Amino acid sequence: METTAPGTRTETPTTDTTDTTAARGEDRTSPTTTAAVRLTGYASGGGCACKIPPGELEDAVRGLVGRQTPGTAEVLVGLDDGDDAAAVLLREDLAVLSTADFFTPMVDDAYDFGRIAAANALSDIYAMGGTPVVALNLVGWPRSVLPMELMTEMLRGGLDVATMAGCPVIGGHSIDDPEPKYGMAVTGVAHPDRLLRNDAAEAGLPITLTKPIGVGLLNNRHKQTGEVFTAAIASMTALNRDAADAALASGARAATDVTGFGLLGHLHKMMRASGVGAVIDRTAVPLVEGAAEALRDGFVSGGTRRNLDWVRPHVGADAPVSEEDLLLLADAQTSGGLLVVGEVPGYPVIGETVAGSGIRVR
Repeated sequence: METTAPGTRTETPTTDTTDTTAARGEDRTSPTTTAAVRLTGYASGGGCACKIPPGELEDAVRGLVGRQTPGTAEVLVGLDDGDDAAAVLLREDLAVLSTADFFTPMVDDAYDFGRIAAANALSDIYAMGGTPVVALNLVGWPRSVLPMELMTEMLRGGLDVATMAGCPVIGGHSIDDPEPKYGMAVTGVAHPDRLLRNDAAEAGLPITLTKPIGVGLLNNRHKQTGEVFTAAIASMTALNRDAADAALASGARAATDVTGFGLLGHLHKMMRASGVGAVIDRTAVPLVEGAAEALRDGFVSGGTRRNLDWVRPHVGADAPVSEEDLLLLADAQTSGGLLVVGEVPGYPVIGETVAGSGIRVR
């Protein structure tokens, strides 16, 4: 049992090499199916860890932020604060939400990759307090290298999760690409007065996290060793719908989802946009099973290290917080949970907002 890393205690990870398509009751006898191919071997990155580093991205779009196109006064949420989705007012009681998200494989099984990608794309709508209403597939596929049957499995996984969310998938766009990529463009709706925004946090409130962190470490370990971590897959394929409903019911007004910039990165963006600071209790942050061991064994991605480099000037750490603790809190997540300002029943409180700026980890 590992107790040296931040967060809850975790048992030694259980690995499961069960063919997930066989578990779905499907016949998989062709050598060109998922069981015979490691998708992660065709991607330089994986999941949200393949994002452009946050500092570089902000520099690239800085000259575009704040520019308002004539006739777009109805834009409620745009590019300014880097929120999870755009929001446009259609009428007094209705806003339309728009987002797009895609990435390279973080798991080898095509069906699971599809499920994770769909849950991750839908999460942006939930993070804004909305309901997804329609989705389009975004696909890049190396058709001369990987069999099309794998793409079908990937799309099947995405469709199954979208169906679970009550969101029809009505088409999309595909290209021939050297690396496999998959995601969705999702349109949703919300009441303008019930939007969850990343610039609406106030000081003196609890901070709640609705999923454990550490899947980035396990995805990196999976890519290097082939071990399958069922707890990580379960977390990444879980919709944030119930968490968003609970946050809205609790009266929350500020939230974001935790993805490629890590817990510290997304918390920093929300606190900066809101003009407040935060204190995080590292021992209260839940970890997915096996994450502490993966950290101990050195499975830290380059994306995670870049996350920490970016946010470090804004983070103070009390003794005995270690560099490893901070790396875990900066771990690049894929399809992570919601970070909510306010107490949400049934989910752990990991800190509080405070007057001022920056993040203190204790």
